[in-house]
Amino acid sequence: IKDVTEGILPPPNYFFEDARINKDGYSSIDEVVKRNNRALSADEFSMIVNNGALILDTRNANDFEKGFIPGSINIGLNGQYAIWTGTLIDINQPLVLITEVGKEHESILRLARVGYEKILGFLNGGIISWNKKLEEVKSIAADEMKNEMANGVEVVDVRKPGEWNISHVKEAMFLPLNDMPANLSHLDKSKSYLVHCGGGYRSMTAISLMKRNGFTNLTNIYGGFGAIQNAGVEIVTEETILN
Repeated sequence: IKDVTEGILPPPNYFFEDARINKDGYSSIDEVVKRNNRALSADEFSMIVNNGALILDTRNANDFEKGFIPGSINIGLNGQYAIWTGTLIDINQPLVLITEVGKEHESILRLARVGYEKILGFLNGGIISWNKKLEEVKSIAADEMKNEMANGVEVVDVRKPGEWNISHVKEAMFLPLNDMPANLSHLDKSKSYLVHCGGGYRSMTAISLMKRNGFTNLTNIYGGFGAIQNAGVEIVTEETILN
């Protein structure tokens, strides 16, 4: 049984809420999408955020890193969008969305299908409509990682346990993305961190979570572990551990 279940993550938070909703009844998906498909001006958007809504940015990681609204969480439509949203964000948390123009409906629909009904709208016109300062994410190529580590910058690996067990960067800290919200206290906000996943999707989500929680010295690794393996960084493998 252990072999079969190893690496399987706990069900997303929305799983249990969906079970309750299915029992008690809920609005139809069409009703939810129609209600939540609301274009907001920058001023309306800002006011709703000031009243407690969380900004969910559904653009891809490359676009997010170039400029995002401080405090927003990046979970891109081009990955396991609904699953990661359900894992990391409470289903009762009011949300407003930043999307690629033309992706507003899809962003709302995919969340509605897993029970998210408190989407209060999206920024009309996308990120270019934002009239305040944007923040950026620093990213470097994997072959620059070795020098950063030599200067004392620590590595945070946000992949799944099964990926970590096969191979990982020597002396890296293991902090799976699904556990990150509950474990950020294990990291030091005064330190600098290199953050990576398998390919770059999850690391941007992780960095957005960390930045929202007060971490400032963060660097994303382009290409994730796939690129790191060929960058001259010391790697620990399953075979190394066994021997």
